[in-house]
Amino acid sequence: MQKTNRTVSYSGPLADILKGFVEEKQAVGYKYQKSAFTLKRFDRFCISIGHDELCLTKELVLMWTEKQPHETENTRKNRISLMRLLGSYMVRIGYDAYVYPTRVDKVTNDRYMPHIFSTNELVGLFKQADNCKPHIMSPNRHRILPLLFRILYGCGLRISEALQLKVKDVLLDEGTLKILSSKFGKERLVPLCPSLSAYCREYMQKVHFINNPEGYFFPSPYGGMFDEKTIYNYFRRFLWNMGISHGGRGNGPRLHDLRHTFAVHCLKRWVARGVDLSAALPFLSTYLGHTGLKSTQHYLRLTAELYPDIVSAVEMRFGFIIPDGGEL
Repeated sequence: MQKTNRTVSYSGPLADILKGFVEEKQAVGYKYQKSAFTLKRFDRFCISIGHDELCLTKELVLMWTEKQPHETENTRKNRISLMRLLGSYMVRIGYDAYVYPTRVDKVTNDRYMPHIFSTNELVGLFKQADNCKPHIMSPNRHRILPLLFRILYGCGLRISEALQLKVKDVLLDEGTLKILSSKFGKERLVPLCPSLSAYCREYMQKVHFINNPEGYFFPSPYGGMFDEKTIYNYFRRFLWNMGISHGGRGNGPRLHDLRHTFAVHCLKRWVARGVDLSAALPFLSTYLGHTGLKSTQHYLRLTAELYPDIVSAVEMRFGFIIPDGGEL
């Protein structure tokens, strides 16, 4: 047995190398305790598959970094990063080793496939919010949640943008929302459809009957801004009641997927109506608060993948603005 510290030891063919790698990291100031235990699992893996060489083959690395059941993408990404560092270390000290490419894990994250809610799923989600009863600790949640979830989808807002809305930002006479706290600091006006505008007017009369322009439009029970995590927990509960699987962060529908759904449904309608997408796409980009067209084009790619029968009809005319799959 060869110990790297008081609690972790390695016994496989790469034991000395793993020990030296961890000791080097610790010598320059890293605690490296968690990574040392991850390498212990890797050490056992090498033994279990019969790897007995002083090298790090591509096949071995790819087998070890395959996504495991119930593992989040971030956990896998950390294992990939650790293997990349180990490979570089081994090459530096004279061993043959496969160094995991630096772009692979980034491409994996970029290729996250959003959950695009069907019409029936949206109806079910809104019904769940509508059935939420008032609670002594949250007396207005039965009014807040139904409107909040409808605005997230109906206006394609980020959850942070919706929760940061002030009463003065909801312009009922104009039927618009003034978004001041966007992701990229870009102010914009977001039109409300007539039904949402009417919903907001009724909501104002019940929740904000005492006029306070500086108050939050969706006030928490304590008068401040709702925590995003609180809304996410309601969202997760609603999905559970609807029978939609939710495997945790990065695995399953996210609140942000309501924004994705808004964009994809919008593009689907435009395509079906024969709208010139090259002219219309900049409007959607501005509406969503994107800094450029690239992010908006990804929604077009997603629309093409989900509704190939519709998009194929116009691909000859607008294919040049649909990014290839590698960009999403």
